[in-house]
Amino acid sequence: MYQKVKAYMKEHGMVVDGDVVLAGVSGGGDSMAMLEMLKRYQAEATFSLCAVHVHHGIRGEEADRDERVVRETCEKWTIPFLSYHYPVPELAKKWKMGLEETGRKVRQDAFSRAEADYFGKSETADLQGGGRVSAAREGKLRIRIALAHNENDVAETLLHNLCRGTGLKGLASILPVRDEIIRPILCLNKQEIVNYLIKEQIPYVTDSTNLTDDYTRNKIRHQILPILEEQVNASAVRHMAETASLVSQAEEYLSRQGERLVKKYGENRERGIFLSEAFWRDEPAIASYGVLQVFEELAGKRKDFTAAHVKSVESLLKLQVGRRINLPYDLAALRTYGGILLGERQLLGMSDRNLSPKEYDPVKSEKNQERNALQKSVQLSKKELETACEQVLFTDNVFYLKIFSNEGQKIEEKKYTKWLDYDKIKQELSIRTRQPGDFLIVDDKGSSKKLNRYFIDEKIPSEERDSILLLCTGSEVLWVVGGRINENYKIAPRTRRILEIQYQGGKDNHE
Repeated sequence: MYQKVKAYMKEHGMVVDGDVVLAGVSGGGDSMAMLEMLKRYQAEATFSLCAVHVHHGIRGEEADRDERVVRETCEKWTIPFLSYHYPVPELAKKWKMGLEETGRKVRQDAFSRAEADYFGKSETADLQGGGRVSAAREGKLRIRIALAHNENDVAETLLHNLCRGTGLKGLASILPVRDEIIRPILCLNKQEIVNYLIKEQIPYVTDSTNLTDDYTRNKIRHQILPILEEQVNASAVRHMAETASLVSQAEEYLSRQGERLVKKYGENRERGIFLSEAFWRDEPAIASYGVLQVFEELAGKRKDFTAAHVKSVESLLKLQVGRRINLPYDLAALRTYGGILLGERQLLGMSDRNLSPKEYDPVKSEKNQERNALQKSVQLSKKELETACEQVLFTDNVFYLKIFSNEGQKIEEKKYTKWLDYDKIKQELSIRTRQPGDFLIVDDKGSSKKLNRYFIDEKIPSEERDSILLLCTGSEVLWVVGGRINENYKIAPRTRRILEIQYQGGKDNHE
């Protein structure tokens, strides 16, 4: 098994002489097997190795045990060890993120700190089993971050994204090498890793949360994948990993074609990147990849940009000049003559005075302003919601709504994505601003509060209250966008169908 991993690392050029490898080690079987193999590989290559452990402050004594096992093993194997503690539950509340997203963020921070600590640039280092590398050598060394993903992780991700709905990128394999990140055991499946742990008598711990089926991924891991391997094909996981790898190649090719399309039909302007209408007309199958390229160029990253954002940009083609939608990272897209301009919201502006003469049509602009002034609400038919995922434009904002079955999924904890009990909604929905008589239920006893009182209690300035968007049924407010939801419509164990509503756009957040 070690020879297989060594060959895989060489094939992908994961480590070269002089590298410093920071290995993420949770204490679980995957990461402990990876650490042992990296230690063995050190005898054949000249690179430095350091184990990095993150204590998330979630599982109490069990998490303390994990840290202790990794620390003691590193002492035994004479591997430098760095550990970082984060109060993830507290940070999640502070940052208004879910636990999973917060966990990812602190792990990224831990590796940044580990790099500084390893080179002796920070006084927080807690190295054991070896000395620090001289800071004078820092400029000549390359940092590699080793993560313990395997073939089963690829298969789980593929199935999870496929069932939730995704494009090719969501079906693509986890890459063996991406920037400074390497995945040495991505060529192994879970059973191969377990066999290696037993054979080499490598100590490891088991996270009790991975043994339950409380999370969707665990259900895929414990129920779906075993059935596929036992009743369909014993090599199902490997075949899915191979398919994901092929999808990665296809996705990479299409991304290059999208980049070509941007070069052909795109134009750098003072306020952003302009894409002509021909960009979508001539090669529509590739256009979405080109839009993602533009997102990445403007934001410096592709994370958080979804197919929904791509579709919302394309939807502007059917609207009048001057229409605008907001995008993540303070970006926006503006419908102009002959195409769409993408750039920073501040540069694109909120009003006509910020438009160049070629983009400004005073007649159409006046009509747009009149229409927006009259558009006090958008009605949402339940019949339409139940037959398709609905995209709703309200002035300069975009909402996405969809309905799906409650299968015990982890409830979204995002500020602008909310889940509601759909079957409790009896009347037509509307997206609008406030009206006299609006109210919402504020506790599980059914106590109601007038919307105006809610605004006062939340200390929302009076001059902003008329512009805050609401999801309503009649006079009852289901969601103050950016703020709380109605207690009566929260997800409960008896909930059968869930309405997910996602808000894209707007710069003022109220919570």
